[in-house]
Amino acid sequence: MNAAAHALEWQAAAAALIRAMPRHRMVGNGMQGTDADELHAGVSAGAAWSEVAARLARRQTRLAVAAMAAGDTVTARDKFLRAAACWSFGQIPLEDGPAKQAHYRSLVEAFGRAGALLDPPAEHVEVPWAGRSLRGWLLRPHGVVRPPVVMVLGGMDAWREEYAAGAELVRDRGVALFLLDAPGQGETRVLGGLHLDRDVRLALSAAVDHVLADDRLGDRVAVWGNSMGGHLAALLAAQDQRIAACVVTGGTVTPSETHTRFPRFIGKVQAMLGLHHDEDAARSLMDDLALDAETLSGLTCPLLVQHGKRDAVFKIANARPIHDLAASTDKTWQEWADGDHCVDNHADEKYLEVARWLAPRLTGAPVPA
Repeated sequence: MNAAAHALEWQAAAAALIRAMPRHRMVGNGMQGTDADELHAGVSAGAAWSEVAARLARRQTRLAVAAMAAGDTVTARDKFLRAAACWSFGQIPLEDGPAKQAHYRSLVEAFGRAGALLDPPAEHVEVPWAGRSLRGWLLRPHGVVRPPVVMVLGGMDAWREEYAAGAELVRDRGVALFLLDAPGQGETRVLGGLHLDRDVRLALSAAVDHVLADDRLGDRVAVWGNSMGGHLAALLAAQDQRIAACVVTGGTVTPSETHTRFPRFIGKVQAMLGLHHDEDAARSLMDDLALDAETLSGLTCPLLVQHGKRDAVFKIANARPIHDLAASTDKTWQEWADGDHCVDNHADEKYLEVARWLAPRLTGAPVPA
C-alpha cells in the first residue's frame, strides 16, 4: 500500500471512530467537553484514539491528585470520574488483550478512587458465577436506611461506568445503584474472562440474589438496561418475578439485528460471547436470545421503554414489542423523533425521565405528574 492509500485508509478509520463516538455521547456519559473535543481533534490529526484518550485520562488524574492535596475532595471526585470516562471511551476500539486490559485496570482504579470519596463510599462487588464472577459497583444513597436498588446494565461496548453520571439522578432520589457488568461486558469479561452464554438470565438472577442477601439494602430490586443491556433487562424481568420495575433504553427483542444489517458488528458479538473463531456459533446463540411474545408475557412489573426513531443500531420497530407484548399494567413508552441510539443526543433529558419514573415506583414517593 502506498503512502497516499495508507493515509486515506487512516482518515476513513478515524472518521468512522468519530461517527461511532460522537461528542454528545461522550459528554452525556461522563467525559469533559474539552476532552471530547481534544480526542476528536487528535484522532483527526492522525493520532491513535486510545493513546489520545490515555493522555487525557492521565491529565485528569493529575488534576484530581492535586485537588486531593489541596483538600478539595469535590473537585477530586469530579476529576477522577472524568479520568475514568477517558479510560472507558479509550478502550472501546481495542481488541481483547493486554492493551485493553491495561486501559480497563486504569478505568477501574480511577472510578474506585472517585467512589472512595462518596458518603457512603462506593464498593467494588464480585458476584460468583460459573467459577468466575460478575463485577460491579454498589453506590448507596446518603442517609437512607435499606434503600431499594436498581441494577444498571450497559451494552456490547458501552458498559457500567458509562451510565454512572446519569444514574446518579436515581441515587439522589434515595435508590442504591448496582452498576453491573453482565457476562460478556466490561470488567466481567475483560479482566474476569466471563462471557455471555445462554445462561445469562440465570447469571443476572444470581446478581439479584446477591443484592437481596445484603441486609443494608431493601427488598425491592429494579433493572435498567441500555442497548444490549436493555434486551437483557427485559429478559430478566420477564423471567425473574422478583424484579420490581424495568427500564429499557435503546433495547431490542432481536439482538441479532445489528450484525445482520451491519456485518462488521459480528466481531463485537464474538468478543462478547468469547467465540472469536466460531462465527456460526455466535450467530446461533444471538438468535436464541430473541424475545418472543410468550417470554414477554411474563414481564408484569412496571415497565419504561425509551427509544429514538433515528436509532441505527437497534431499530425502533424491534423495541416497540418489548412495550406492546409485556403484560404489565403499568407501562410507559417514551420516543424521541430525532433520538439516536440510546437517545444519547438527549442524555440529560433521558436520564431525568428515568429518575422521575423509576424512583417513585421503588421508594413509594408520589409519582410526578
